[in-house]
Amino acid sequence: MARMPSAERRRQLTEAAIRVMARDGVARATTRSICAEAGVSLSVFHYCFESKQALLESVIVAITEHGITVAREAIRPRATLRETVRAGFRAYWDHVAANPGEHMLTYELTQYALRRPGFEHLARRQYELYSDTYTELVEQLRRLMPFELRVPVPVLARYLAAMTDGLTLNHLVLGDAEVVEAILDMITDQVAGLTETTDGDRPHAQEHTGPPLSV
Repeated sequence: MARMPSAERRRQLTEAAIRVMARDGVARATTRSICAEAGVSLSVFHYCFESKQALLESVIVAITEHGITVAREAIRPRATLRETVRAGFRAYWDHVAANPGEHMLTYELTQYALRRPGFEHLARRQYELYSDTYTELVEQLRRLMPFELRVPVPVLARYLAAMTDGLTLNHLVLGDAEVVEAILDMITDQVAGLTETTDGDRPHAQEHTGPPLSV
């Protein structure tokens, strides 16, 4: 077996764990099956991770990073603030559509951690990471297109985390792509409506033109 830096080996095992857990479920993912997926020995696994908790936290961080990477790359100045925000949501949603099993896994990880004594902090870490992620993206956007927010950044970050988390689960269950697009337009309008440019002129939220929302 070729020697590999420990950080790279951890990434290899983490990605293998994501594939195994998405396929078989968190509870049925064993160290043996993860090692088989990664093509490494059990001794390598135990060298990289001191416990299953450490592995699950690495999985949570990696999955979140997958989503934030595409959104971070998509957030670059467009003609308007609204268009820039919408592009970020579009990139995130393209990732959801392309990787439904990975996003389904995030909810299973939450429930697994909440129901297993001693693992509860992982669920909290997961949702704190979501808020931290949106805080980073909002601050990135403020550097690119200076504006003032009408609400504190932590409040907006948690709101966006809650909205996209709920919308993702709703889509995984119902799978209505047209309604998703309409909701993303509505969230984008709400974000634009909570901002004003540094010269005091609030960016205008474009009129919603998506399909009607169904109940």
